[in-house]
Amino acid sequence: MSYIKIDGYMLRRFVINGANKLAANKEFVNSLNVFPVPDGDTGTNMTMTAQAAAREAERVNSPNFSQVAQAVANGALKGARGNSGVILSQIYRGIYKAAENKSVITVPELAECLKGSMEIAYKAVMKPKEGTILTIIRALA
Repeated sequence: MSYIKIDGYMLRRFVINGANKLAANKEFVNSLNVFPVPDGDTGTNMTMTAQAAAREAERVNSPNFSQVAQAVANGALKGARGNSGVILSQIYRGIYKAAENKSVITVPELAECLKGSMEIAYKAVMKPKEGTILTIIRALA
């Protein structure tokens, strides 16, 4: 069976487009925030984190998936804001770790990367709660 190949250029576009979509909808995400308290900043924090990841992705013009994933993970970690941003950075880290040293990945390999991301994200939270970004990554995985 032939699978779609995901390279560094495609990952770069995914991350940049995702950050842009999140920025365009951050107020909606803020309105969803009710855990642990309705502080209304989840969308803002995730947007800042995603934009930091996207800025690093923009700097790496490479077809190598692992190189772009590493830049994204580093950018997200450096730019992480709030609990949701830290968790998002761990999701990006999980993708990088699962695809380390791979120049391209297939869709089934991306699914494996998301499983690794889920595991890392859940471990990053002392008391994981459903109904958060953790639930989203679990559903994706």
